Amino acid sequence: MSTTSGWTSIQFNARDPVYLQVVRHVKEQIATGGLEAGQLIPSRRELAALLKINPNTAQKAYKELEEQRLIITEGNSPSRITSDKELLRQIRMQLISEEIEAFISSIRKINVPVDELLEIIKTKYEEGCKQGGESRD
Repeated sequence: MSTTSGWTSIQFNARDPVYLQVVRHVKEQIATGGLEAGQLIPSRRELAALLKINPNTAQKAYKELEEQRLIITEGNSPSRITSDKELLRQIRMQLISEEIEAFISSIRKINVPVDELLEIIKTKYEEGCKQGGESRD
């Protein structure tokens, strides 16, 4: 797999710092399998060029990813995604939890009974899977 695939799909917003958006993108790519354990990632300069961002911003994103132990950089070797399966599982669960919390806080205002809500979610999820060509139970 190329070290540059999946990186140009980031859609930056004006609300959040760019380096945090890069960190979130990496987490999302890990959670969805776009980036795999041990996979090499672009250098800081390559990433800055790919995303058309300041190299200092790319450096700041990598520093944050290293502090969170999501990427490993040893000496002059290229950076790579951690191989820590438990940490990768935690990242996926963190992203899922964040999205669920946002959904719950917005839907709670409508006062839908939980059973009804779960049925609606299941139906909509299955419809989305059929349209996207995915099959999940």
